[in-house]
Amino acid sequence: MMAAVDKIKIVVVGDSGVGKTSLVHLICHNETTSNPGWTIGCSVEVKLHEYKAGTPSQKTYFAELWDVGGSTSHENSRAIFYNPVHGIILVNDLTNRKSHHNLREWYEYDPEQFAGNQIPIKVVGTKSDLAQNLRENVLTKSSSMAEELNLKVSG
Repeated sequence: MMAAVDKIKIVVVGDSGVGKTSLVHLICHNETTSNPGWTIGCSVEVKLHEYKAGTPSQKTYFAELWDVGGSTSHENSRAIFYNPVHGIILVNDLTNRKSHHNLREWYEYDPEQFAGNQIPIKVVGTKSDLAQNLRENVLTKSSSMAEELNLKVSG
């Protein structure tokens, strides 16, 4: 008999063009994508994830990653993708200072939904390969935003 698999929903949000689709594809397929399209509304990818693999407390999760389009023209319809949610990935482009500043708006998108909840939230900075040539240390900027929001940082 097969063990039950719990389903979890993670929303991936950030400004348009920051690399959310590429990040989700990398997580789910363990490979890069050379030509991601623009996400209109939402796109869902799935992955079976072995939590604590190889330990007595190993558990299999069916993870749905909801890549929510970042275009401001769809701002009013995003709420339908947020309920229920088990995790949030906030994405910013390390070469785009505005996307970094907008992380707070994405984090505070639906305060009633997330306030007081223990929802795991992670900040991911993309395009670090392109950011290496920038004069300003954008990784430090992402770290400071994540610390301000009490979040983890990945780059």
